[in-house]
Amino acid sequence: MKAVRNPAPEAPAPALREDKTYELADMFKMLGDPSRLRIVIATLEGPVAVSDIAERLGLSISLVSHHLRLLRAARLVTADRRGKQIFYMIHDQHVAHVISDMIAHVNEDAE
Repeated sequence: MKAVRNPAPEAPAPALREDKTYELADMFKMLGDPSRLRIVIATLEGPVAVSDIAERLGLSISLVSHHLRLLRAARLVTADRRGKQIFYMIHDQHVAHVISDMIAHVNEDAE
């Protein structure tokens, strides 16, 4: 017989105002695009230049730049200008944990 998992949360979910519910849903929509999700994942290891992201993912620089503008507006990534070059990184540890946890979740073997 298969064991049933009971993933009880450690603490109750915090309350979320209606306007924040829409903001959160928009963030998840941003991550629903495979290219944007791959770009966010590319920023998990630290600051990375647009050209490096484009090369690593096999996308055009202009497409990566477009996605990065949207991801910055959604506060999923942040930018750091160094001279003429801009480096992108994950916005904060909250976003990093959500992405890392979901990667671990999809990589788990189904029981």
